[in-house]
Amino acid sequence: MGHMKLSLLIATFAGLVLMSACSPSGGAGNGNVPGDTGDSQPFAAIAEDESISLAGNEPFWGGQIDGATLLYTTPEQPDGVRIDVTRFAGRGGLSFSGRLSGQDMLLAITPGECSDTMSDTRYPYVATLRIGDDLRAGCAWTDAQPRTSNDGAEQ
Repeated sequence: MGHMKLSLLIATFAGLVLMSACSPSGGAGNGNVPGDTGDSQPFAAIAEDESISLAGNEPFWGGQIDGATLLYTTPEQPDGVRIDVTRFAGRGGLSFSGRLSGQDMLLAITPGECSDTMSDTRYPYVATLRIGDDLRAGCAWTDAQPRTSNDGAEQ
């Protein structure tokens, strides 16, 4: 697949995920998309200099995004793999694109209560990771918007 087609595919996927995965509910709407408030501003709830932490299970994966670098970890690679990523702020969240092990990688971060299903931890963001044809679900948080336990304690 050519670079231009690949870039278009990534941009289209990121746009669809960010526009549909996080549309606010109950908004006045503009008549085009249910719940669409018509807000056209780029997502700004996570600052560009803010570090984003990631965790997913089945399969287990995690990571940390700092600037234009994602440190991607798995049980097989606990020290992680560093990936150069490009950040895109959409209407309803962020996406980060890059290449991992010769495959296209796209990560979408969208606001929404998230649980890792393995603990009583709650996260403020949903993380959706695609590596090649493999789709993985996870959760995300930042220092300013931390993960919490069900009793509300910061973790």
